[in-house]
Amino acid sequence: MIKLMLTDDHAMVREGLKNLLELEENFDVVAEASDGLECLNILKDGNTADVLLLDINMPNMNGLEVLEQLKKLKVDIKVIILTVHNEVEYLLKAVEVGIDGYILKDSDLSVLKTAINSVYNGEAYIQPDLIPSLNAKLVTKNADQELIDSLTKRELEVLKKMAVGLFNKDIAEQLNISERTVKNHISNIFKKIKVVDRTQAAVFAIRNNLINVF
Repeated sequence: MIKLMLTDDHAMVREGLKNLLELEENFDVVAEASDGLECLNILKDGNTADVLLLDINMPNMNGLEVLEQLKKLKVDIKVIILTVHNEVEYLLKAVEVGIDGYILKDSDLSVLKTAINSVYNGEAYIQPDLIPSLNAKLVTKNADQELIDSLTKRELEVLKKMAVGLFNKDIAEQLNISERTVKNHISNIFKKIKVVDRTQAAVFAIRNNLINVF
C-alpha cells in the first residue's frame, strides 16, 4: 500500500483526486493540506506518507518552496508536482530543486498512477511530452552558463546593474569606477555573451536569473 498526501489550495481538486486515487487498491490517502505551510507543518510533525502530490501555486508557501524546505529538513518523502503550468521554466526550476515527478493536472489518471508507482520505486518521472522542451531548455541553460562563466566578477556586476536599467554614469558611481571603464566592460560583456545591445543583455540576465525582476 502506497501512502499518499495531497496538497492543493482547491478543496474540490483534493476531494476529486482523493476519490479517484482511493479507487485503486494499492493507494491510500493518509493526509491532506490546503496550502504549502500547512503541508510542511504536517510533515514536520512526523506524519508520514510515501508520496506527496504537491501543487505549485498556493498561498503562504508555494510548492517549490515546500520542496526546498523538505530537502533541507531531510524529510523522507517522494514529491510529485501536479500543476496546470506546462511552461518549461516551471519544470526546470522543479528539476533544479530536486523534484521526483512532474505532471500536468489535465493528465489522464493512468499517467498519475504511473508517476506515483515510478517515484515510489525510486525512479524519476516527468510527463513524457514535456521532456523534449526540458532537454532543449537544459541545452540553452548549459550554453548560457559557459558564457556567464567567461565573465569576470566586475563584468558580472556591470551586467546586473545594466540589466536593471542603470545608465553608465550610475553604474560608475555605484562601483566607484570611471564611465570609460564602464563602457569598456559593457563592450566586453556584449562580446562574451553574444548580444548586440543593452536590451538583449537584460533579457540574457533575466533568463538566467541574474537579477530579480519582481
